[in-house]
Amino acid sequence: MVDRITLRGVRARGFHGALPEERALGQTFVVDVELLVDTRPAAATDDLSLTVHYGVLAEEVVAVVEGEPCQLLETLAQRVADRCLAHPVVREATVTVHKPQAPITVPFDDVAVTITRGRPSSPEVDEAGPRTSHRSRA
Repeated sequence: MVDRITLRGVRARGFHGALPEERALGQTFVVDVELLVDTRPAAATDDLSLTVHYGVLAEEVVAVVEGEPCQLLETLAQRVADRCLAHPVVREATVTVHKPQAPITVPFDDVAVTITRGRPSSPEVDEAGPRTSHRSRA
């Protein structure tokens, strides 16, 4: 059983994009994050350290967006996902990066990239339990 912590609409100014003017002038990016977390330990003990502090997470997302420029939304989304997964209780992070001011020549509402990243599972143990090896013995 896994629970979700969702943070939507985090806004920050960044200098990401493939065009030189995007990197020079900057623009607003909007980030949504959905984390898969087992919140039962935190709920049972009322202990914030056993879950994700979403106020801290919001500040971390802003720091990534305001940080080192990149060309692709995919790269920015990966950086945010990596930051989310740095929290030990996060099993999986889905990150959407919106670029509502993208330099597109036709009318549009939004451009976004969504990625989902999880912790690498151990080859020996996963949620189904230990795996047995079926190697032949010679």
